[in-house]
Amino acid sequence: MTTRAPAPPPAEAVFPALGTTAVLLVTGPKALPAAEAVLRAELAAVDRACSRFRPDSELTRVNRNAGDPTTVSERFAEALQAALRAARLTDGAVDPTVGRAMTALGYDRTFAALRPEDTRPLPPAPAAPGWRRIVFDPRLRRLLLPPHTQLDLGATAKALTADRAARHAAAATGCGVLVSLGGDLAVAGPAPDGGWRIALADDHARPATDDGPAVAVTGGALATSGVRVRTWRRAGRTLHHIVDPATGEPAAPVWRTVTVAAATCVDANTASTAAIVLGGRAVDWLRGTALPARLVDLDGRVVCLGGWPSDSAATRGATLGDPR
Repeated sequence: MTTRAPAPPPAEAVFPALGTTAVLLVTGPKALPAAEAVLRAELAAVDRACSRFRPDSELTRVNRNAGDPTTVSERFAEALQAALRAARLTDGAVDPTVGRAMTALGYDRTFAALRPEDTRPLPPAPAAPGWRRIVFDPRLRRLLLPPHTQLDLGATAKALTADRAARHAAAATGCGVLVSLGGDLAVAGPAPDGGWRIALADDHARPATDDGPAVAVTGGALATSGVRVRTWRRAGRTLHHIVDPATGEPAAPVWRTVTVAAATCVDANTASTAAIVLGGRAVDWLRGTALPARLVDLDGRVVCLGGWPSDSAATRGATLGDPR
């Protein structure tokens, strides 16, 4: 009889990025530097392409040129197509044309730079112009936005970066990789024995408790959207960062958090963000997607759908099957 030595614990790198925290885990400790180089390159590329807060980003240039045709880079085109697909799959609940609404609410600078209490009056909320008014030729990468439209790709670009970084880091190193960017998490390559253990919480930045719910992920991705973490006050109102495109206002708070598992982080994030916007209609809509999902309402009541394990099972570290 032979015994196998236990695998070493995953190696980890943690650092701030994109206004949140980047976490990288690899099953091969010696692969960490190469995997981290891949992740940092992906983060730098998406920041240059899609940041709303950089005056030199491609997104800033595109928004400034609204009303005139412009040619975009391959990276920007990929991010835009992910955003348009999210809009189509959610019938506009997730819509990239909410940029002006985000600015009107005061989210016109990095979250860290927002004043926690802003007494300025709120201007009227502009509804999103609508993703269907965007004209884009993917072959020529030629884009025409309606006049006065501002894109915000934040709902999908971060998730796309998690997908790309995990996939490319696993290909470069040959080991298992987990990338988490705030609430957006993707894995690639061979998972560790028992899968990647993911603790579930309202705020990814707070330490997880050993007795709290957790799931083991063997493949695919998870995304969590919520209304409790990225909040600020303006004109006496508490606002959050998930905007209902139909009104230009923060989505009505029905769910504290929504976590969804999918084959890609983009799909998981699309569904979790849409659920926050849909509010009371989210359960029926998520059932129609057949994606595993966990919703927590404002009173802490938990609803599990699509094969997501109950919290009693999740506390024991239930395995969430590969959603592919």
